Amino acid sequence: MASALVFRLPERGPELLREVLLERGWEDYEAGRRDREDWNLYWRTTRFCNSEYQNLMPWQRLNHHPKTAEITRKDCLARNLTRMRATFGASVYNFSPTTFILPNNYIRFLAEYNKLRVSKGLSAYWICKPVDLSRGRGIFIFEDIKSLVYDCTVIVQRYISNPLLISGYKFDLRIYVCVKSFNPLTVYVHQEGLVRFATEKYRLSSLRNLYAHLTNTSINKFGPFYKTEKESVGQGCKWTMSKFRHFLYGQDVNELLLWQRINNIVTLTLLTIAPSVPPSPNCVELFGFDILIDGRFKPWLLEVNYSPALTLDCQADIAVKKGLVSDLIDLMNYTWVDGLRERAYRRKGYKAPSSDAVKPSYVSVPTYVVYLQKSIWFHLSALKKKQKKPKTFPLCNFTFSLTASKKTRGHIPPARVGDFIRTFPFNKATLKASQHTSIINIIYIFFFYNNYNKQIILTLYSNVFCIDICIY
Repeated sequence: MASALVFRLPERGPELLREVLLERGWEDYEAGRRDREDWNLYWRTTRFCNSEYQNLMPWQRLNHHPKTAEITRKDCLARNLTRMRATFGASVYNFSPTTFILPNNYIRFLAEYNKLRVSKGLSAYWICKPVDLSRGRGIFIFEDIKSLVYDCTVIVQRYISNPLLISGYKFDLRIYVCVKSFNPLTVYVHQEGLVRFATEKYRLSSLRNLYAHLTNTSINKFGPFYKTEKESVGQGCKWTMSKFRHFLYGQDVNELLLWQRINNIVTLTLLTIAPSVPPSPNCVELFGFDILIDGRFKPWLLEVNYSPALTLDCQADIAVKKGLVSDLIDLMNYTWVDGLRERAYRRKGYKAPSSDAVKPSYVSVPTYVVYLQKSIWFHLSALKKKQKKPKTFPLCNFTFSLTASKKTRGHIPPARVGDFIRTFPFNKATLKASQHTSIINIIYIFFFYNNYNKQIILTLYSNVFCIDICIY
């Protein structure tokens, strides 16, 4: 009989994860009673050190890729998005508010503040956030620079003062994203997510009222109106994504375009770090993307959350997170053979993989120009053909065949696992491009297939000839 799979979870690890794994027949790792390497999945909410990545056995997996702090720390995310915007233009990377890192960028912030406040006579609002805190801690909103007081590194962003409201309440979307690999980039977006509401009605006249301006559950569950039955919103401060879709049906909005834009935000954000993440085939990571929709139905990226909370605070959490965790385990594609393989490797005296696999390498983008030229013209002709719009999966950019041929199945990851939908790569061309680890190749083909205007394509293509990328 095959041995059970084994998980390692810190004492204060997510109880929901423990519950789901035990229900599936997994066993908890007990130090002292098992060999040091006798486990299949190590899950924790903190980061792993380099030696833990380098000493992984083939049957072992970690729940974090290395170096992802580059998008989960607010200052790093701002820096990376600014770099990409400078390279590819604001018409591509136009989904994050204007951001400054203070104190380093204070002079630049002051110039922008004065330009909006004095030169144009506009009333601009700003939001200040500590770069390494979560759950809404240390956040405040201001209009007058005299109110800007901080004692640590912070980011200051243009506050989106025209958010889409539901019955007067502000909200944002928590989108759950699983990255199976950064090389090649493989991204899945979960169809269920959370809609997080502020618990008091939105008013710009009360900037200090965090219950009206912030949507963090960790703040709003202590608000005076949390348990009150609020118009349309109901009790608490969360909806499921399914309920939000039902709300959208009654709005004058191109729902498909909205989800496509959200998928684009996810992919373009991940592309900012894809070349710098070391190859880590034994890793998988769940991110929480926080998206705000403004009054014009434009989605904005607020932040990317490391180790999004798996606690169950309300019925919406229960409806979403248990299925999310279960689908995530399925996405790892474990089988009972993993337990047998582990023992087989040990009997043969298998050694840990060499750390040479994660040493820096350098890729010159022009190396792939010939490949791009062929690929570009091939897909330009393909665009002329009528494409069917996806009907089944609202968050999915393209229609996938769930019964792919053996030939296709061997090259492209599964299109769907539970409620996780693969959003990148979306065909063989993007898979091949992503395997080259050239960020420009990936961005180019991604935007190509989303029918962005010709000028963007030409801009991206022209950059191919003059940029070298360091791959760490």
